[in-house]
Amino acid sequence: MIHPQAIIEPGAVIGKNVSIGPWTHIASNVVIGDDCEIKSHVVINGPTRIGKGNKIFQFASIGEDCQDLKYAGELTELVIGDNNTFRESCTVHRGTIQDNSLTQIGSNNLFMAYTHVAHDCMVGSHCVFANNASIAGHVHVGDHAIIGGMVGVHQFCHIGAHSFIAGNALILKDVPAYVMASGQPAKPFGLNSEGLKRRGFDKETILSIKRAYKSVYRQGLSVEEALQAITEMPVQSAELEIFSNSIKESNRGIIR
Repeated sequence: MIHPQAIIEPGAVIGKNVSIGPWTHIASNVVIGDDCEIKSHVVINGPTRIGKGNKIFQFASIGEDCQDLKYAGELTELVIGDNNTFRESCTVHRGTIQDNSLTQIGSNNLFMAYTHVAHDCMVGSHCVFANNASIAGHVHVGDHAIIGGMVGVHQFCHIGAHSFIAGNALILKDVPAYVMASGQPAKPFGLNSEGLKRRGFDKETILSIKRAYKSVYRQGLSVEEALQAITEMPVQSAELEIFSNSIKESNRGIIR
C-alpha cells in the first residue's frame, strides 16, 4: 500500500491499511491513523497527528511551519480527527506559542482545492470549505459550518455552528451560529433554515431561533438588549443557547 517512491522518514508511525502514493514525503514526527489514503506528491510535516479514514489528495501540504512572522521554530502541533477529505493543494499549518501551540481539525470535514487553514485555528466537525476558502490565524469554526469559495476570514474571527458563508465574502467580525452571511465586508442575510431542516431541527426549534435572530437583527435593539430578550422567550432550548452563546462569547463583535 506504500509506493516504493514515497519517502517515509524513520520515526513516522503509519497505521493499518494506509495507502501512500509516489513522491509523497512523511516527516519523522507524524502519526497517521488506520485506513487513510494519501495520494502522490503530498507533504506531511510535524508534529502532526492524523486520525483514521482521512483522504489527502495530491500537492496538499499538511502540518507545515506557519507563516506568522513571529514564529521562530518553536515546537507546535497539528491534530486532525477522522474521515476528513483534503483536496488538491490544501495547506494546513501548525500552531504558535502565542496561542495554544495547536491547530486542530475535527472529523468528517471537506476541504476543497486550494483551501487554507492557518496557525492556531480550531475547526469543528462536518464543515465544508469550498474552493479557495481561507481562514487566517486563530480563527474558530463551529460544527456544520459551510464556507463558500474564495471566502477570506480575518484572524481571530469566530464562525458559528451551522452558519453559511456565501462565496467571495470577506469576514471581518464574528458570524453567530445559524446565520447566513454575504458581502465585502460580510453582512447577515437571515438564517440557514434549509441547512437546519436537513440536519433534523424541528419546526418549533427553528421558529425559536428565527425569533431570536429578529431580536438581534430586526428590532433595532442593542446586542445586550437582544440577548436579554432571548432569555425571556417562552421556548428555551440547547439549540437556542448555542445562538446566544455565539454572541455572548464574541470578542471581535458580530456582523450586523
